Amino acid sequence: MPVREWLLELSQNERKAIGDDICTAEFGWPVGMPLCRPMKNHRGLWEIRTNLPNNKIARVLFCVHENEMILLHGFIKKTQKTKKSDIDIAKKRMRGLT
Repeated sequence: MPVREWLLELSQNERKAIGDDICTAEFGWPVGMPLCRPMKNHRGLWEIRTNLPNNKIARVLFCVHENEMILLHGFIKKTQKTKKSDIDIAKKRMRGLT
């Protein structure tokens, strides 16, 4: 449960904000922008977009597998573009589901 472990490293306020957005995405699916967005050129991979205090931006990458939302990877985004290494982690975990 790598996303859960990552969440536990964050402050309580950050966890709550991200958790609220995850709940909104899960129970309101399908949800579009500005909360969720498909990852361009990465079929089946989506991101939940959370703006945190102090101009921090969190992303949780997920997929839908057998009608369940699977959280694959979470990180604090430091640049405009999502790093290839973060996408690669999520894609590797997504491949492990089949």
